[in-house]
Amino acid sequence: MSLTTPLTGTDAAAAAKLESWKRTVFFITFVNYAMSHFSRKCYTNVKTDLVKAGVDKMILSQMDTAFMLTYALGSFISGRLGDMFPQNVVIGVGLIGSTLCLGMIQVFEASGVVHHNYGFGFFLFVMAQFVHGFFQSTGGPVNTSVMGAWWPKKGRGLVFGLWTCHQYIGDIIAALATAFIITHGWPWQWALLVPGVANGLWGLVNLFFLPNRPADVGIETEEDKKANAQLVSSGGVAGGKQETIGFMQALMIPNVLGYAIAFGFFKLVNYACFFWLPFFLSQNFDPQSANVISSLYSVGMMPGGVIVGFVSDLYDGRRACVIATFMCLLAPLLWVFAMFSNTMPPTALLILLGVMGILVGGPNNIITSAVAADLADHPSIGGNTRVLGTVTGIINGSGSITAALGLMAIGPLQNAGGWTAVWYFLIVCVVVGTALLGPKIYKEITAHESSTAKPAPTAGKSTYTGVSTKEAA
Repeated sequence: MSLTTPLTGTDAAAAAKLESWKRTVFFITFVNYAMSHFSRKCYTNVKTDLVKAGVDKMILSQMDTAFMLTYALGSFISGRLGDMFPQNVVIGVGLIGSTLCLGMIQVFEASGVVHHNYGFGFFLFVMAQFVHGFFQSTGGPVNTSVMGAWWPKKGRGLVFGLWTCHQYIGDIIAALATAFIITHGWPWQWALLVPGVANGLWGLVNLFFLPNRPADVGIETEEDKKANAQLVSSGGVAGGKQETIGFMQALMIPNVLGYAIAFGFFKLVNYACFFWLPFFLSQNFDPQSANVISSLYSVGMMPGGVIVGFVSDLYDGRRACVIATFMCLLAPLLWVFAMFSNTMPPTALLILLGVMGILVGGPNNIITSAVAADLADHPSIGGNTRVLGTVTGIINGSGSITAALGLMAIGPLQNAGGWTAVWYFLIVCVVVGTALLGPKIYKEITAHESSTAKPAPTAGKSTYTGVSTKEAA
């Protein structure tokens, strides 16, 4: 993509060009994340067919474990890669890698390797998903990094809230595509082939058409000017190549660690509801009805991010306060669900699940998008714009690990105290996660965050004095 002469942010032509490119970037990155969920969900939808083909449940279980493990660890790595290399290349490689992994699963199934050598077949299938998790992990951190470069802090909440609907759109498309393929009598392998080809082609779109930041298309925004001014004041060169900061420096950015751990507790609540609601509801409803009823929770999650983003924009970006408000509403609803879900009329149950979806989905969606972008704009960065991927990767990775560990407690809690113990456990998770945001909430309420924090060092500097005491408090 050729560069044009930089235009000033006050030029009307530059403003129109910026808005046009913003829409393009929004669309491409939205589809990027939808593609990731498209391929994941299509694979999930054909598990029954894989079992019929000889890939037993033990293999599928270990494939899921391998995927979740590398997806969590990969979030840390891919976020860092997105700050070190062109984001469109990292995203493109991730999508094309998904194509290769889905293709590997089809090839291994067609070869019948599990029938000839079960141990070797076990290894191949699990390894395919092990690698797939790394490729898929590029979606969240790196796409968020691109979006953060195009949308300034003021007013980005609503935009990111709308943008986080990508995952649900991908899941819906996957369900429709799989249903279409099966009902038309096509081989079930097409449910892996179609998302695989689509991922690969869209990866090429990223490589050739996605600009990582306004400067790539010759636009200098007001935010770029401020960042350049901060770089000059901290000894850098305006418009020069920025050094990235390491994991430890990113962790020392005020509130990053608090949000990362808090997100883990919130994500645990989300995962517990997502994985266990159908099973819990099946105690009082038939399995099909339980699945339909539990889907209202997922439906509620879609507008959740939009609502949190919009409301936090209205309150001048005070996202921690809005997130805490949602969590304070969620805790008593979880108690109501624990006490009365068995006797609640179906209509009331549907409404409750929809509201719970909004209250859980809103904070989860906005923390990994707008909040991460806000943190990466902190004054302690000194104008460095190559940190958002690392910050988002830390939040995503920490959240996934915490949630995975927490899910291990669900089964023992059911055995020890029944479902009531599980719901009380989730209430405790909500309270703990909200409490971890206490320092940030206090700062937002008192509005005394400093704008004169010491800049974080670049990777090339050997010393680090950290942020100021006031900022770290």
